[in-house]
Amino acid sequence: MHYVEQPETLDRTGIPAAVMAEGRKWPVHYSAVEPFAIAADIATITATSVASGLLYHLQDPSANDISKSLGLAILVSALFVSLMKIRGMYRPAELLILSRQIRATCLTWVTAFLVLAGAIFALKIGSEISRGTSVVFAMLGLTALIVHRRIAEYLLAKGLAEKRFSGRTIVLITDDSSKDNAGLTQVLTATGFRVKRHFLLPEPGSDPDQRQRIVASVIDYVRGSDVEEIVVGAAPHPWSDLRALGAELRVLPFPVSFVPIGAASEIFKRPHRELGNVLCVELQRGLLSPLEHVAKRLMDLVLAGLALTALLPLLVIVAVAIKLDSPGPVLFRQQRCGFNGRSFQIYKFRTMSVLEDGPSIIQAQLGDRRFTRLGALLRRTSIDELPQLLNVLNGTMSLVGPRPHAVAHDNEFDKVVRNYAFRRRVKPGLTGWAQVHGCRGPTPTRASIEERVEHDLWYIDNWSLSLDIAILVRTPIELIRGDNAY
Repeated sequence: MHYVEQPETLDRTGIPAAVMAEGRKWPVHYSAVEPFAIAADIATITATSVASGLLYHLQDPSANDISKSLGLAILVSALFVSLMKIRGMYRPAELLILSRQIRATCLTWVTAFLVLAGAIFALKIGSEISRGTSVVFAMLGLTALIVHRRIAEYLLAKGLAEKRFSGRTIVLITDDSSKDNAGLTQVLTATGFRVKRHFLLPEPGSDPDQRQRIVASVIDYVRGSDVEEIVVGAAPHPWSDLRALGAELRVLPFPVSFVPIGAASEIFKRPHRELGNVLCVELQRGLLSPLEHVAKRLMDLVLAGLALTALLPLLVIVAVAIKLDSPGPVLFRQQRCGFNGRSFQIYKFRTMSVLEDGPSIIQAQLGDRRFTRLGALLRRTSIDELPQLLNVLNGTMSLVGPRPHAVAHDNEFDKVVRNYAFRRRVKPGLTGWAQVHGCRGPTPTRASIEERVEHDLWYIDNWSLSLDIAILVRTPIELIRGDNAY
């Protein structure tokens, strides 16, 4: 491995141009962004709690107890900050994604209040806390946290773009033949590092003695400077050369970090675990962990049970209407392919004059003559899908997951769409990521089913309980729009 040094551009004063281009540093080190964001959340929650108490009891000063508002703020702050910290939402890279911050803030805020409400009910101390103050606090606090995140995102982006943060000063060594050099420098700068000097690895076949000269140049430059770390960016396959470089740089009392770049670097991004004394890299996400499975199943049982109870009058009315509208059974049963390819019987309200379930099934179309008079309305409003709550309760389906197709269509799609069978790695769902993105109704073209499969596979690879909740919240909006529902 050979090295050449990339010289810095100097201005008339002899100071590197990159240094002169930087604005005046802010008195905040980049590593302090996360604890500063946590402190800002605690201050915001405390301030809004006290303000809520003052606003609600403005007409009766004697009824206002600041100590209770402070106590409530401490409890909510502890819950909210802990949950957000566990999810990694205080990392600077996450603070820059405003949409994800708002979604996580809303879900975590609601969760914190639900946990707090449960604790208050269990301890029977509801009389100690004003309900009016709590309601005002919940609304005012959530609004303040969202506004705070918008301001934090703006300041953080501005500080990084203008290099205002006092970050870690490093020396960068990269592969001259790599196309990712510029991108790596930008990433390091965007995450608070200050690249003081950049050394390049020349093309293979250069003068072998050049390597020794460049290593000596790195050592001479770092000694006596304000450099705090050396970062090496290169493809991981010449590991013996990289290890030799690390050994030569041990004379310096600074950390040497390796950033893998190129196609082979993707393996470092995969989840991994230890198997004895060897490292195991996950090439494909497996089944949900036992805890995740219990959480998802518990949510399915609770929400499906509540939905069936609340919708029981509607279900009875629809069943009677179907019986009076046309001859035939109330429920339509059809074989579908579920988790791991297991066959199960799906339940729907009958909307057609036929009961197709075989090797050849024609997909429903707009104005289909097979629709009953009531069936077209049931399909357009998706009320015909409600009996699948029974499938959720018996465990053959989940509330959220890839929508199951008829077995005949599964066999057809499996032949024309790559990775179609990967959808069966999880239980099929009553709604899904594809459905809330408008992928509903028939799939007359290969492109339409490919788009649906792409959304389904993204959901499987990125599953989380909060994603399921977000999909459930967005589903009613999609139902109201009614696109492609027939």
